[in-house]
Amino acid sequence: MAKAVKNATHPAATRDRLVKIYELLDKEHADAKLALDYTNPLELLVALILAAQSHDTLVNQITPALFAKYKTARDYADAPRQEIFEFVKRINFAGIKTGRIQSCCQELVKNFHGEVPKTLDELVTLPGVGRKTGNIVLGNAFGIPAIGVDTHVMRLSQRLGFTKNSNPDKIEFDLTPIVPKEKQIRFCHLLQYHGRRVCIAKKPRCPMCVINHLCPYPDKTKPEELKSRPRKSS
Repeated sequence: MAKAVKNATHPAATRDRLVKIYELLDKEHADAKLALDYTNPLELLVALILAAQSHDTLVNQITPALFAKYKTARDYADAPRQEIFEFVKRINFAGIKTGRIQSCCQELVKNFHGEVPKTLDELVTLPGVGRKTGNIVLGNAFGIPAIGVDTHVMRLSQRLGFTKNSNPDKIEFDLTPIVPKEKQIRFCHLLQYHGRRVCIAKKPRCPMCVINHLCPYPDKTKPEELKSRPRKSS
């Protein structure tokens, strides 16, 4: 039985454990990347607005036709709202998200010359864009170090003892000082993949977890619960 790791309170000890976790997950999930498909910052921004409370796989099914139709922020801003809706109507809250996409793009045209801004302060002024979305755009579209706290990053950072907060913004503030800047973008990808494949919310596969010995909760499941259960790929 794995021995639980006590939560480190010293920042240096916490950072050291985090880096060890990062290195193990980096080997375990070498294919980790953002799940959404996009080719430029605007496409990523639109995809993230659509992805709220929806599955990434469905977003990726919808966006090819949407992106083929609308190439620029002005294209979205000037299009009839119902026309945009027809492309995204299969997604949860399609009407609300259609409005957010169009309002966001209208703001891009009005205040940013139709370009997605490269600072968080500017990004969060856009309709439908909070710190999580803004940070994911910064990291994945522009390569700027940032922590985007989605459900997987939130849950695993709590389970691994890196935060006691449940507010995504506060979790971001807890993680930013202890995750080395050059690792922040990939760290989020690794937690996302590990959360989908191994550290599943209701039935984590603790006995097969490569960071089990570094986790404060290494025995949330028993080996017999994992018999004949194939490992999932993302």
